[in-house]
Amino acid sequence: MCAALFAATPSAAQETADPETGGGAFLLLPVGARSTALGQAASADWGTTESIFWNPAGLAMTDRHEVAVHYASTFISDNTALAGSVTAGQLGVLGFGAYLVDYGSQDVVGGPGVAVGRISPKNVELLATYATALGGGVAVGVNYKLIQLRQDCSGQCSAFPSVAGTTHGIDVGLQYAVAGSDALRLGFALRHAGFKLQLTNEGQADPLPTRVQVGAVYKILLPKLRGTDERFDARLLVDVDDEWGEYDDLDWRLGLDVGLRDLIRFRSGYAFLNSQSRGPSVGIGIRVGRIAIDLARVFFVSSNFDEPLHVSVRAIL
Repeated sequence: MCAALFAATPSAAQETADPETGGGAFLLLPVGARSTALGQAASADWGTTESIFWNPAGLAMTDRHEVAVHYASTFISDNTALAGSVTAGQLGVLGFGAYLVDYGSQDVVGGPGVAVGRISPKNVELLATYATALGGGVAVGVNYKLIQLRQDCSGQCSAFPSVAGTTHGIDVGLQYAVAGSDALRLGFALRHAGFKLQLTNEGQADPLPTRVQVGAVYKILLPKLRGTDERFDARLLVDVDDEWGEYDDLDWRLGLDVGLRDLIRFRSGYAFLNSQSRGPSVGIGIRVGRIAIDLARVFFVSSNFDEPLHVSVRAIL
């Protein structure tokens, strides 16, 4: 039963997950309502702690401390992430993240209709981030990640004993603001590079789903609102990515973000993935004072999955 839950994880990941990625496929699940609404085109995006999970270089452009909570309910798991950042002036920006994918609990059955225990499979990721602007429009960032696949069991668990596999990985990111402006920004991220994830024996260890992602954000200012100096802007985002060393089956992602500063944003996107979980997404972002709330909904082309809802709440300190 537990093995079936883990085997289903890659399908939930909104990615083409090679079976060899095994338990590490949960790393491909999108984190954050803002990025999810934009079709997951996030390698060149910046300005919030969501960058910790997509391209750590984007964290270099945050100018205030931030704490955020991200939640998503998928057809197989409840996913919760906590992220935060502290700006240190010319020294750069420090960030942290904690990510839990909870598959719920299942009974261990010892006989017809008799539950003798419960198993609770989970995935955990802890991140520490450093990002800095180098000048000339260049920003860099790096994540250190502790990754764990665990199965906890209570009661009579001889058939499904508690077990945990832990490994370590990194993300490396680069962004470049063309001509030093926000009009065009390019991004590159190497994600989920690290050691294999091992549960019980070396032969059973699974490689992490290492991916290369590149993208761009292009921003244009729309005409001023009548009688004011305020104006809406529109941002077009595009990303392309594939497995490390395998660049013949690319995934494409497009996003459109329209709004008035950070007060209100309307978002949409499309993830052209080589999997059944490709499809469009929509979302909205609202900021009142120092609190920002983002919502996103994904609509899968395939009818095999329930369509997830993402909610993010950020506090700008």
